[in-house]
Amino acid sequence: MPDNGEYRIYLGAYTSAESAAGGIRLAIADADGALRCTESVAEASDPSFLAMAPDGATLFAVSELRQGRVIAFKVHDDGTLTELNSQPSLGAAPCHLSVHPSGKYLLTANYQSGNLVVHPIADGGVLREPCHVVQHSGSGPNPQRQEGPHTHQVLPDPSGRHVLAVDLGTDSVYAYDFDVDSGHLALKHEVPLRAGAGPRHLAFHPDGERAYVINELASSITEFGYDADTGVLEPGRSLSTLPPDYGRPNLAAEIVVTPDGRFVFGSNRGHDSIAVFRADSSDGEFRLVDIRPAVVAEPRHIALSPDGRVLFVAGQRSNDVQAFDIADNGDLTPLREPVPTPTPVCILPVV
Repeated sequence: MPDNGEYRIYLGAYTSAESAAGGIRLAIADADGALRCTESVAEASDPSFLAMAPDGATLFAVSELRQGRVIAFKVHDDGTLTELNSQPSLGAAPCHLSVHPSGKYLLTANYQSGNLVVHPIADGGVLREPCHVVQHSGSGPNPQRQEGPHTHQVLPDPSGRHVLAVDLGTDSVYAYDFDVDSGHLALKHEVPLRAGAGPRHLAFHPDGERAYVINELASSITEFGYDADTGVLEPGRSLSTLPPDYGRPNLAAEIVVTPDGRFVFGSNRGHDSIAVFRADSSDGEFRLVDIRPAVVAEPRHIALSPDGRVLFVAGQRSNDVQAFDIADNGDLTPLREPVPTPTPVCILPVV
């Protein structure tokens, strides 16, 4: 990697969209977060979510198809990618994946079929056949979006002892114990959210004692207390990501917490904005402090720079990525103009 403060950003996209993205693309950000041109570095079908191995040597991508797959790529010194192999996701429309902190397993959420799959990772980053599959069941009150389970995210907690799965279809977050020797998941808790909330993604606070869930259908964020010993989530306040007078359709999308734990950001598709929440108020209360225009259209995914000073926002419908400077008080200021790139739906900054 460059020693001048630059870093790489990999971009996942929908290749079946009208804009015809060429698989996974690569952008370079300078020390201030300003982006320069993107180029295709790997061909893949609908690589809508990406994750990096802890050692930075392997990048993993979903192929969000009806017969889903997960793909492993070798990361070269120049940032280009070479496919190592792929495996079936054993479900339909995989939409999220994460790598266990041990580097030994890839965890994947299949949205349409509502299940989770665990793939062992062999030496060199090659994916082995799945070793465990968990199927969710249930539904929610929204007949169009919650007719059955729709697992939207699966991620380990910071310790790696527990794995959390966020299910939009059942309005629940599932907490599993994870056996790092076998790769098996054992359900410990199912935490219900408000009926019809449609939880989508979860992000941990760096103190390890809090977590935040963004609810796609309710356009809200719910704060949770988290017990790292047991994996138990205790629901707290739920706050809207929208202005009180906004009455048009909106789908909340991604959530991130700054490395210093001061701010939580959530993206709105429809209102096309970024909601800014304060997580370290003097009275300890989680609160909304601002809602800023996203600049791009349909901000599906957002991500932080490695140092937490810049917020990147992917405009799925406007085909671009906007970078924002994060001020000390949480204000977001656009950095230059958005960078064009076809149908960006995942942003993965790497050191």
